Amino acid sequence: MKKAIVSDIIGIMEKIAPGRLAEKWDNAGLQIGRNEYPVKKVMIALDALPEVVDEACCSNTDLLITHHPLIFKPIQCLDFSTPLGKLIEKSAMSRLAIFSAHTNLDSVFGGVNDELCRQIGLKNVRSLVKDLMQDTFKLVIYAPEGHEDKILEALFKTCSQKIGTYADCSFRNLGKGTFQPLEGAEPFIRIEHDRDHDRKICQADEVRIETVVKKSEIKKVISEVEKCHPYETMAWDVYPLHSSAGDLKSIQGIGRIGEADSPMPLDKFARHIKASLELSNIPSVMRVVGDPGLEVRTVAVCSGSGAGLLDSFFSSDAMVYISGDLGYHNARDIQAAGRGLVDIGHFASEHLIVAVLRQRLTEMLKQNGFNVEVRISKCEHDPFRSV
Repeated sequence: MKKAIVSDIIGIMEKIAPGRLAEKWDNAGLQIGRNEYPVKKVMIALDALPEVVDEACCSNTDLLITHHPLIFKPIQCLDFSTPLGKLIEKSAMSRLAIFSAHTNLDSVFGGVNDELCRQIGLKNVRSLVKDLMQDTFKLVIYAPEGHEDKILEALFKTCSQKIGTYADCSFRNLGKGTFQPLEGAEPFIRIEHDRDHDRKICQADEVRIETVVKKSEIKKVISEVEKCHPYETMAWDVYPLHSSAGDLKSIQGIGRIGEADSPMPLDKFARHIKASLELSNIPSVMRVVGDPGLEVRTVAVCSGSGAGLLDSFFSSDAMVYISGDLGYHNARDIQAAGRGLVDIGHFASEHLIVAVLRQRLTEMLKQNGFNVEVRISKCEHDPFRSV
């Protein structure tokens, strides 16, 4: 069996939950540590709580994988007396690396939302929000050989796309570009005379540079690259990226829509959810909004905090929304629309992925020949309780 380091585990996590699926505001990825740290023990938890970090350090864990990132916003001051500072200090002193798979694990096929749907028993599941690949494009730029460094510098000055934990990713290869300049053109490269056809043919050794960009970035990126491109008219192409229709992995994006196994009244459906997810063992109270007799057929699901997808829910054909962290006014809006809400809580809607992730990671580590122990934190609980 091979010895693993942090980057090996991150590489496997990238296959489980590709970083490109993370939302722009998210901070998924390596939070603390170094890629070169050796890894013999991995612990999985929803949050990097003080007690979870203590548990990891006391058990000689090398890598803690969490769903929620430890660091969301840039740190202005690393004060070790603050709660976050204490966690960072303890992790660094214990050489504990911390890695997060957040909205990418929510969005990916087989991730948090799909597992929630599976345990509830929904069928014919599809994305509530369109596949993120529909907003992702392959950008190809052609430039004369020797100018690629300036092109790449301008390209990544405005392009924010990442592949997992890597930024500024591109590919390039050499080729021969040919074209005929018309009257008034001032080509950058030399001109050769074609005696057989009595016309001027331009040809040059060119570099094809390609990368992935967001749809919203294309115009800005092209404008920035044109400023340093030597050609009078820059040649470039844009190709939409998408998964094949028959590929189940094309079912990705935040949120899901599925169908109940059989139609049932809202309150009965809520009890079904409670039993399926074993919420009786969780002290926080499940909340239900809507007519108790509302017939449940099509259901929208969003793990974690679902308020941000309410518009998508209202635009869909789903009559009931399953999520967590919904507020009073959210409930009123759902009620006014004649629809239903089953708020199962943030913790309950996401913690179910921990056991699934442990099993999947363990299997993939073995397949790759790594001898690594993967366990689940034993001290993590829902912060809410009923009295």
